[in-house]
Amino acid sequence: MSEVLDNLLYSDEHEWAQQAEGRVVRIGITDHAQHLLGDIVFVEFPEVGASITAGDSVGSIESVKTVSELYSPITGTVTKINETLETSPELINDQPYGGGWIFEVEIEGELADVAGHLLDAAAYRALVGE
Repeated sequence: MSEVLDNLLYSDEHEWAQQAEGRVVRIGITDHAQHLLGDIVFVEFPEVGASITAGDSVGSIESVKTVSELYSPITGTVTKINETLETSPELINDQPYGGGWIFEVEIEGELADVAGHLLDAAAYRALVGE
């Protein structure tokens, strides 16, 4: 059974979004997604400074099983990547909601205003059959 945190928002593509400081939103993949992928060995990040749109492919995650697209759950500007994952991508498997976050985006306004298409924890649990 995958862990789904109540304080996050989720996309249909299995990314999560969490309000950080100010207008910054932290993005990662869900526990469910990392279980499906298996042992993660490489992350291709979006470029810092890039303007991205919700639903766009912004990178990829490579595991021993497959390569999966990384989609942005929200629109904004990439402000930071988790550089630790460059040498320790397995953190996504170990801590998908902690040290395994992937990138941060600065948004226009509040997360609630730009995330109407995202799922709350209950809806995400229903999506993945939890």
